[in-house]
Amino acid sequence: MSDILNIAAYKFVRIDDGPALRDSLLAQARALDLRGTVLIAPEGINLFLAGTAANVESFLAFVRADARFSDLVAKKSWSATQPFRRMLVKCKREIIRMDHPAIQPAAGRAPGVEPQTLKRWLDQGHDDQGKPVVMLDTRNAFEVDYGRFKGAIDWRIGKFTEFPEAVAAHRGQLEGKTVVSYCTGGIRCEKAAILMHELGLPDTLQLEGGILRYFEEVGGAHYEGDCFVFDGREALAPDLSARRQEVSARAPEDPDLELKRPASSPA
Repeated sequence: MSDILNIAAYKFVRIDDGPALRDSLLAQARALDLRGTVLIAPEGINLFLAGTAANVESFLAFVRADARFSDLVAKKSWSATQPFRRMLVKCKREIIRMDHPAIQPAAGRAPGVEPQTLKRWLDQGHDDQGKPVVMLDTRNAFEVDYGRFKGAIDWRIGKFTEFPEAVAAHRGQLEGKTVVSYCTGGIRCEKAAILMHELGLPDTLQLEGGILRYFEEVGGAHYEGDCFVFDGREALAPDLSARRQEVSARAPEDPDLELKRPASSPA
């Protein structure tokens, strides 16, 4: 029986009171007996949390009571046990490190594509204008090894800060196509899509909600394997069930995404 609700959510929005917000969210999360990680930076908030459904929903209501996060969207999945060992709330320079200060998603985001629309495009082999669709994986190489969209481009980056250089080196590979950037929950592909527009690739879209929302709304169509997640479950199948729980104790717990390969290597 799966009694633990897991949520992943983020929002790019200007935050000037990071330390005060950190203290408030940590106190609320502890009061509700939640575990996971919340990252706060001037560019926004990113969170991965788990607990009972009632307590997680109470926490979301608390967060959304702040006008800056009123429209925060959470991707949900279930597990039989608590996948996190502790509750952390951290203030960081970026909620997803790219080391590219000109990219400011809070000032305006790149266009996106909904999971159902993407599935239809992949079913028919092109977008609604007849252009070929290219899937671009923006995750670290070890994550891609767990699973990816069929035929997706994978530049084998070791960390997200390498992505801008990879785009510049392979720009010609993407020209003239509709490029859909994707990642686990949407945060990396949101920054990636903005960067690609700035580099002169205007037909770049981001997969709204990333792989997790695609699994939630579409399932595993056109996807091969599982999706690595930054908690003790290690990876999720397209039906959002946990995989490889026998090695979950060694999986990382920090969605900062500047993580080294976990001790347990993917099969």
